[in-house]
Amino acid sequence: MRNFRDYYQLLGVDRSASSDEIKRAYRRLARRYHPDMNPGDRAAEEKFKDISEAYQVLSDPARREHYDRYGEYWSQPGFRSRAPQRTTNRRNGTSLRDDPDLSEDNFQEFLDQLLGRRSRTTTIPADPPRRSPTIETDYFRPGTVKTAYTAVSRRDAEATLEIPLEKAYEGGRERIRLGDGRSLEVTLPRAMITGQRVRLRGQGTGGGDLYLKINVTPHPLFRLEGYDIVCDLPVTPSEAALGGQVEAPTLDGWVKMSIPAGVRNGQRLRLAGKGYPRPDGDRGDQLVEIIITLPPQLSDAERELYRQLHAIESYNPRAHLAYP
Repeated sequence: MRNFRDYYQLLGVDRSASSDEIKRAYRRLARRYHPDMNPGDRAAEEKFKDISEAYQVLSDPARREHYDRYGEYWSQPGFRSRAPQRTTNRRNGTSLRDDPDLSEDNFQEFLDQLLGRRSRTTTIPADPPRRSPTIETDYFRPGTVKTAYTAVSRRDAEATLEIPLEKAYEGGRERIRLGDGRSLEVTLPRAMITGQRVRLRGQGTGGGDLYLKINVTPHPLFRLEGYDIVCDLPVTPSEAALGGQVEAPTLDGWVKMSIPAGVRNGQRLRLAGKGYPRPDGDRGDQLVEIIITLPPQLSDAERELYRQLHAIESYNPRAHLAYP
């Protein structure tokens, strides 16, 4: 038959697959192809309908046996009537046509976690003249025109936002792109730190809030130690020996600072009030760590001066090393 669907092939299982294997295969495919996970993708939507139809039949032992026995003719007139037409909703005992129970083994919880939805009580018309039964429905019950879609539950969400140190320090307007494809322009507070959460009202699921978890990325010059900022400052041997005025970078720009004569390699000098803002409004300090750096190459004149210095210097840095 031209319209015959191989349900086993659609779910990617063998004809001898157990009920648990069929259920696991459907869950895996439902997560991949559900319309909510693929907004605007018609191919994924059609694929989800196909696997839902397959699961509706193969998850019901009686209908599966009928499908296996009659193959491509199983749904044709004369054969269809031999298949059971009604299944029982295990939650309240009501009978619904073509509506298998998918709630076993916390399957509803699986869909809730997948889709961010919750179940609600919905009235679904049954066959006349019987009274419409009231059942608890999942967000999506595959393979039936009687499917009820619940309202989206209000849920908060969280996303990680990586920002450079300068932006964390300054704050202000910033356009960000979320994992779901949305682009938002947000106002970030000043002096953010890693681990801090910024709340965006109404930008979560179903009107909930979105929390941006801040991750301040490493900076090539500065590193935070609490509310102090540490910065390495290279100096020449002559600057270290003689001291003097040098320029040092800060988050507010370059500033002049004094280096004492005879400063040591690794010694930290303090720039008060040039650190990171504290919650109380004050600021930490900037700690400038001295790195004595030799020139990569010496000119002839520099080399001659170093020879003269070596000839007259009296300091021996190895004098304290005791060795028999």
